[in-house]
Amino acid sequence: MLFYLKAIVENNWSRNILNVHIESNLYKRQGKAITNFSNTLPMPQADLFKETLKNPYNFDFLTLEKDARERELERGLIANISKFILEMGKGFAFLGEQYQLTINRKDYFLDLLFYHVRLHCYVVIELKIGEFEPEYLGKMNFYLSAVDSLLKTEADNQSIGILLCKNQNVLDVEFALRDINKPIGVSEFSFKELPVKIQNQMPSAEELNNELSNLERHHEHR
Repeated sequence: MLFYLKAIVENNWSRNILNVHIESNLYKRQGKAITNFSNTLPMPQADLFKETLKNPYNFDFLTLEKDARERELERGLIANISKFILEMGKGFAFLGEQYQLTINRKDYFLDLLFYHVRLHCYVVIELKIGEFEPEYLGKMNFYLSAVDSLLKTEADNQSIGILLCKNQNVLDVEFALRDINKPIGVSEFSFKELPVKIQNQMPSAEELNNELSNLERHHEHR
């Protein structure tokens, strides 16, 4: 109860927002991401950053197929941006999806880029619809180096990364984070899955593509 009372005062929550956070069990999720912040950030900054992250993130405002792809997840989050930001927490300002960075004449695209107005730092979010893989962190480390070089100013704190996976093994994540020199947190996420009965009635991606091709050929011959 004290956790929620303190949060109401700090964040000026309405009754509806409070109910959302209570129903999603925020108390047990806040600050529970696996991070390397204690090794990559100074104190008390490390603790402040860690408290901004959750594990797992609750995206139950989305309804996706069980085998949904990362781009579908990303589009769903952007289509529900207000609910997404509410789940991320106060202070997150959305800057863009598939945010383009050009390095050595090659283009790279960040899944989601935010700026945290309280912590004064860029936040890179990468989405992985499957299980955590250690190589994901090497890519995130690269992205954070790029953001720190191309976007960060002297007024900004060090950029942080949040890797969101459908599943993770704690030991795998801890080992993978151990020698990464950029601040990264890894969390799971959940969303509502379409009932099997409805999934079976929906066309597959291949069927949709075939139908689209048929329509295009029809218009070409008109």
